[in-house]
Amino acid sequence: PAALVITMLHSAPAKALQRTASTTVTTTAATTLPAWRICDGSSRKHGVAAVGTGCGVRVGAARGFGTEAISTECAARKKLTVMDMLAMKRRGKKITMVTAYDYPSAMHVDLANIDVILVGDSVGMVQLGYDTTQPVTVDDMLLHAKAVRRGAKSSLLVGDMPFGSYEISQEQALTTAYRFVKEAGMDCVKLEVDLDLPPPPPPPPSRNHRHEYSHDHHQHHQSQGGRDRASTVQAIVKGGVAVMGHVGLTPQAISVIGGFRAQGRTGVKARALLDDALALQDAGACAVVLECVPAQVGKVISESLEIPTIGIGAGPHTHGQVLVYHDMLGMTSHPHHEQFVPRFCKNYADVGTAIQEGLGAYKADVEAGNFPTEKYSPYKMSEKEEAIFMELVAPDKGSTEQKLSATRKKLIEADEYETIKVY
Repeated sequence: PAALVITMLHSAPAKALQRTASTTVTTTAATTLPAWRICDGSSRKHGVAAVGTGCGVRVGAARGFGTEAISTECAARKKLTVMDMLAMKRRGKKITMVTAYDYPSAMHVDLANIDVILVGDSVGMVQLGYDTTQPVTVDDMLLHAKAVRRGAKSSLLVGDMPFGSYEISQEQALTTAYRFVKEAGMDCVKLEVDLDLPPPPPPPPSRNHRHEYSHDHHQHHQSQGGRDRASTVQAIVKGGVAVMGHVGLTPQAISVIGGFRAQGRTGVKARALLDDALALQDAGACAVVLECVPAQVGKVISESLEIPTIGIGAGPHTHGQVLVYHDMLGMTSHPHHEQFVPRFCKNYADVGTAIQEGLGAYKADVEAGNFPTEKYSPYKMSEKEEAIFMELVAPDKGSTEQKLSATRKKLIEADEYETIKVY
């Protein structure tokens, strides 16, 4: 049976917790709780700090959380590799991918056993406040990728190469890819394929000749963008870095495609998407992201490729799915974010509302003088030391009051002056 780690908190005094801060209790008892509860502490409401399988838990009373503070280390899950992802596709197991941009989000995604973490250039829109992904730089991406690497131990890590970091030349692309691997510890890089309108395709093939159609014709009808990116992908792969392609809606190219618009909605454009995906596969890409395309287009492309397809707004037939962390969790709730939440995104939580409620409650408590109470003022001074302290500050009391009075008068005068409207 799998080892279960159970640490009781609420019944233990603080001093005992301090003495046993690194103690782990192991049992083989059965449990109905999901494995992730060992890591996120969600079972603390029931008097149990953490319960799960295959993980070690350290309990501590640090950082002001008293008996409810926990830290976790999950070492049982094997680090996922590109080859593992390819094997999942062959076995018919769906691949899960979620974006993460910092240490806390990476830790949560990793502990949820998500297969792939994408450090996406969407960080520009959901964390940096940009209206598009275009302003994001390589240095921006590396900063966030490094934080994700520290938080995620098991998921496959994919770094998104930002706009302007790979288009100029293959040398530029390879240099950027190396930085993601060497400086940020990414396992793979992702780049977008811009779609140009291809020549008209031949009549569609019969079902029995699907693969013959794909490989016999795609090079003749492949878009210029597909050819250009395929050679770039090939150069990066030959340089020793795994590459994930991205076709369909390519946010970095919104200046060309006219905004955030669904792609592949005509037969000609859908055919070009297929050809670009096949070109990426032939160039050595390990997977292809399909974004904002009709479900039937995602299905045909997925059936035509030997490498996995990861869909985002591309229907249920792709080999995996990816969503943006902030979108799927309802992480933020303000007009800037809400205008960018796509229609294909399902909300699995309403974290943003909970955050606003918590902040509002904190503000109300402080303004009403209800925080901190005695419970949250834990640092004490002995009566003897308090008497010594008051004796030491007593000689300064008169001069301190004079200084405070003078400062108060200056501030009042300044406030009154600032309220006068000259114009």
